[in-house]
Amino acid sequence: MATNRQKRVAAIHDISGIGKCSLTAAIPVISAAGHEAAVMPTAVLSTHTGNINGFTYRDLTDDLVPFADHWKSLGIIFDGIYSGYLGSAHQIDIVCDFIERFREDETVVIVDPAMADGGKMYTNFDFAFAKEMKRLCHKADIIVPNMTEAAFLLGEEYSEPPYSREYIESVLKRLLEIGPEMVVLTGVDFGDGKIGCGVCCKNGECQYYFSEHYSGVYYGTGDLFASALTGAYLKGKDIFESARIALDFTCAAIKRTYDAQTDTRLGVNFEQGLGDYIKSLGGN
Repeated sequence: MATNRQKRVAAIHDISGIGKCSLTAAIPVISAAGHEAAVMPTAVLSTHTGNINGFTYRDLTDDLVPFADHWKSLGIIFDGIYSGYLGSAHQIDIVCDFIERFREDETVVIVDPAMADGGKMYTNFDFAFAKEMKRLCHKADIIVPNMTEAAFLLGEEYSEPPYSREYIESVLKRLLEIGPEMVVLTGVDFGDGKIGCGVCCKNGECQYYFSEHYSGVYYGTGDLFASALTGAYLKGKDIFESARIALDFTCAAIKRTYDAQTDTRLGVNFEQGLGDYIKSLGGN
């Protein structure tokens, strides 16, 4: 197989017309990394659901298996499978089956267990859903939870920051026991005015990366980080370099938005940083 073959990523997320999250983040970022983003939309919304009322929602669960069947009939092969927000336990079942059907020896499976933040489950989710999400994380090579999602995956109550290094390393190692080869934990805060991520592998190696902490809630940044991580990793960067690149890209988008004082519910300005992201990957 040609070494210059373009890589293809199955991005399984919802699509929100406004909010710069899920597929509207995944598609441009993965594309900027030089990969094909093959999208499987789990739902279509007018906006994301975070602190916005009156959004429209169309569930596409019934379309997911026919999507997969058609792709299989075409002989489509994926270098990466990347899942994000899934609206129900049934959708988790479908994605688990999708991984079984499409995973090849070299396929990388990245799961962002998007279900909670700030100590709370997202609308319509409960702790039973976290147990279902844990099944999906078991099938992943890389998982990218935030601190709240990590606690719920481990069946624990969420702890407010700041955190000790010992606590974070305990969380990372216990997340690895769920099944993935690598964990990238976001929202790590040691109380020094910085925020970042902890990265740990099955071989025991752990590293941390931090950025400035800007006040406010910045919607869609978890999706942005996971998408940038996916793009970098499939570009050939190791998990540590991929996490650093993703953090720098996401932090720059937050700073751009913070400086502009725009409505953070509508997403962060990552588009103007795509050129820098491409450069950080060594170009296309």
